[in-house]
Amino acid sequence: MPNDFLDQCRARLGEHYVLTDPADTAPFLLDWRKRFQGTALAVLRPGSAGEVADVVALCATHGVAIVPQGGNTGLCGGATPDTSGRQVVLSLQRLNRIRNVDTINDTITVEAGCILQVIQEEAASAGRLFPLSLAAEGSCTIGGNLSTNAGGTGVLRYGNARELCLGLEVVTPQGELWDGLRGLRKNNTGYDLRDLYIGAEGTLGIITAAVLKLYPAPAAQLTALAGLATPRDALALLDLARRMAGPLLTGFELMSDFCLALVGKHYPHMRYPFAERQPQTVLLELSDSESESHAREIFERLMEAAFEQGIVRDAVVAESGAQSQALWDLREHIPLAQADEGKNIKHDVSVPISRIADFIEATDAALADAFPGLRMVTFGHLGDGNLHYNVSPPEGTDYDAFLVNQASINRLVHDSVHAHDGSISAEHGLGQLKREEIVRYKSPLEIRLMQAIKQALDPQGIMNPGKVV
Repeated sequence: MPNDFLDQCRARLGEHYVLTDPADTAPFLLDWRKRFQGTALAVLRPGSAGEVADVVALCATHGVAIVPQGGNTGLCGGATPDTSGRQVVLSLQRLNRIRNVDTINDTITVEAGCILQVIQEEAASAGRLFPLSLAAEGSCTIGGNLSTNAGGTGVLRYGNARELCLGLEVVTPQGELWDGLRGLRKNNTGYDLRDLYIGAEGTLGIITAAVLKLYPAPAAQLTALAGLATPRDALALLDLARRMAGPLLTGFELMSDFCLALVGKHYPHMRYPFAERQPQTVLLELSDSESESHAREIFERLMEAAFEQGIVRDAVVAESGAQSQALWDLREHIPLAQADEGKNIKHDVSVPISRIADFIEATDAALADAFPGLRMVTFGHLGDGNLHYNVSPPEGTDYDAFLVNQASINRLVHDSVHAHDGSISAEHGLGQLKREEIVRYKSPLEIRLMQAIKQALDPQGIMNPGKVV
């Protein structure tokens, strides 16, 4: 069967787009964090939605399981095959065309393999903004972003990937092509299939294209850092900023002192922004449709009030685009610096914004009691309740020995997230990393409903098996 199946794939895609040589398939079989390594019968690289539909139909006929993959930047193993060697990786990278830009409707229609940064640049060239922004934007693809309902730094104002998508084109597990590429903001005609596929991590079908929302490009963006004593002060600043800046507030990122210390250690050219160390730092961004002077005036009033109320201890305001980028670079280099420091245990969690300080205090204390000396790398999108609550071992500890405690640390953190009414996955998805863990925190009814949807749409179980549910 494998040879017959692969021959049919070659006949449809072309010899060069059915990869079986180990040297050619290797980059597709290892996840970005190098935690999950799989094998595959082949890597298929279709160049159009029609070709995706054809090879999925072949897979359905031959009972071959499919692992969809975009830029392979995921953090939970959701795009990595298992070790059986019987699955195929279906790479969407060749589906990379911008199909349409509609500045009157403020939409852009793109194929799933488009790099996020390319979409941002295409929007900018049309005088528009596509606000989804995250650290991997130079290599991640929009299909993967939608499949994990990616968040990033602009969720506070613009929402997750789900809120930025109006329509989808999807290949079903039977190889049928659903054209739902409607640029409509109101469409109340039954079940919302679009929302079903977004966040499903390729377990229900394969997204091949999307209609995305655009926004007017802001006239000015103002970036600043504020130094604070505690996460509670950060929440007080967020409340104040919302009241005084309203919708102009587009970014609000929290970074602990240890985060910036790691950046300084591994990237010494990035200067610490304050004269004295600050226990917590918040990066704020205002986007103004009027002018930079208007944004600066609002920010100055905001900081004056924050200093008067004892919320902020110090502040730095970017005076140019280059300085603004330098401040954002501090934030974006935290994951890189932690990786340079060595192996670590990552948590992508969300809790109600009002309970973030409680969560950090309680969980920090519990971890310190159970595993003395742990170093907490706590940062994230405070404005939408999403924390990257990462754990590094005590300095000088053998990293492999430290990772023996991963299950216990995960359980402690996730139980605390659940106790604070949160979610153990905010924007990275479940993949294979958290597939079993989520059963502990979702009700049996939720799990049964998810399984019923999976069975109804993918009765053969060929779409990304072993992931999510």
